[in-house]
Amino acid sequence: MWYEIIKEIKECTRCDLHKYRKKAVPGEGSLNSRVLFLGEAPGRKEDEEGRPFVGAAGKLLDALLRNIGLSREKVFITNVVKCRPPNNRDPREDEICACSVFTNRILSLIDPDIIVTLGNHAGKYVFTILGSRSWYGVSRHRGRVYELTLNVLVKKVRVIPTYHPAAALYNPILRRELENDFMLIQKVIHSVSEKREGRTLLDFFGRGGE
Repeated sequence: MWYEIIKEIKECTRCDLHKYRKKAVPGEGSLNSRVLFLGEAPGRKEDEEGRPFVGAAGKLLDALLRNIGLSREKVFITNVVKCRPPNNRDPREDEICACSVFTNRILSLIDPDIIVTLGNHAGKYVFTILGSRSWYGVSRHRGRVYELTLNVLVKKVRVIPTYHPAAALYNPILRRELENDFMLIQKVIHSVSEKREGRTLLDFFGRGGE
């Protein structure tokens, strides 16, 4: 299933972004993880390598994950659009909509218990399109955990909105808030894993059988 999605994304022409891409960026990580990080769009480095979060923002994301005992191999990472917008502009609504067929299939495949939205576009997509909830921006929603019933899943999931790492690269205040949000993510992961009878934190990330 995952390899079919990858193939379709690489061949996709549903919006004009395919005209500018070098490589599509489907996503990466553990297909068995219960935690999914949803970003906004690939940048220049991601477009060159075909992998999400490999530029400066990606290095910060890796550091934030390490700080709470995780790595990108233990989670799943993708974006609301899978091709780089020209000049690193924000993705447009029509582009997010065109790519939603893949975003939703990835969410259904991973079937996460926790979704961390990175940035305004990711948060807005999960809240308004999937969760039929109002969205007032990252700064209004960050620092809290929301239980949402998403229309692509058959269960409630915990959604944790936070800033995109790129926004915090040169802003110490946002970086501290981002670090605090990742500590919240760690607490939620431990809380959810402890409630799963007979499961360890290792099992929670799909590593128990490896």
